[in-house]
Amino acid sequence: MQIVIERPGLMSTIQDMGRWEHLSQGVPRSGVMDVLSARIANLAVGNEPDAAVIEFTYGDARLRTETDILIAYSGDGATLFVDSERLPSDRPIYLAAGSYITLVNNPAGCRTYLAIAGGWDVPEVLGSRSTYMPAAFGGFQGRALQAGDVLHAGSTLSGIARQLCHRLRTATSSYSSWGIARWRLLPSDRRLIRVIPAREFTWFEGKSVVDFLSSPYTVSPTCNRMGYHLNGAPIGRLFARELLSTAVMPGTIQVTGDGRLILLMADSQTTGGYPRIAQVAAVDMPLCGQLKPGDSVYFREISRMEAEKLYLQQERLLTRLAVAITTKLTAVFS
Repeated sequence: MQIVIERPGLMSTIQDMGRWEHLSQGVPRSGVMDVLSARIANLAVGNEPDAAVIEFTYGDARLRTETDILIAYSGDGATLFVDSERLPSDRPIYLAAGSYITLVNNPAGCRTYLAIAGGWDVPEVLGSRSTYMPAAFGGFQGRALQAGDVLHAGSTLSGIARQLCHRLRTATSSYSSWGIARWRLLPSDRRLIRVIPAREFTWFEGKSVVDFLSSPYTVSPTCNRMGYHLNGAPIGRLFARELLSTAVMPGTIQVTGDGRLILLMADSQTTGGYPRIAQVAAVDMPLCGQLKPGDSVYFREISRMEAEKLYLQQERLLTRLAVAITTKLTAVFS
């Protein structure tokens, strides 16, 4: 399976679940900004959850299929059209060679993920296919995709992918009648981000902590895959104590010397010197991955135990989804 990039959009890169095993050597995790959407796109085409996907920022991209392909897209940053027909997200789509795929911006979010059966085939670097642009490694030649790039899928297809190709190749519709209800895996209020107090939580003034947990914070134009500056009520310190560089990770919320918040994201550094006020619960990081300049969020404190419970609940739902897809296809082809 193969496609050609005709228009790459604002920033489109190959990503997977990242390089978790090399944080101790100072290598950023990288990987997808919205883990949930990427995993759902992979589920829909029978891939492993960590298969490489294309991460599109804002859409505005155009691709051409060189062969027949089985794809799925997920995320709130764009809507996908094929030869002027709008196609639904979160379900498998079978396209013939010579089809034109266009991603049109969706104001509801920022990022969209395109999975292909077999995963996008780029070399692994340090155990991951993710692009880390600041150091120019991973992904497709260590950079964002450009017009003229040719991308291939991995040659090994799962049993689910083969069944889907067989069924959709001869179907009257290019996409399946069933889809994954991604909204059921997301909280009802997508502006509310749950956080766990960080080690330096007690360094900050009581009023500032109240403001942090009750006032809106807006994503500034100074944002990228490394992190977001958040505009809102400044956070005051109880004392002018400095912090030696210590561990940080995606989801860490730092407070700068002038009281501004920085929310670290997928390409963030592995250590930082600003005090940490909170850590975003893993279950809400996909919401953060869809934020764009001008979006406002609120933070709510939860315990570490509650954060773990929410994460495990989401993982159980994803596991059930995978089983349900396998069961459905087995019933169809038995």
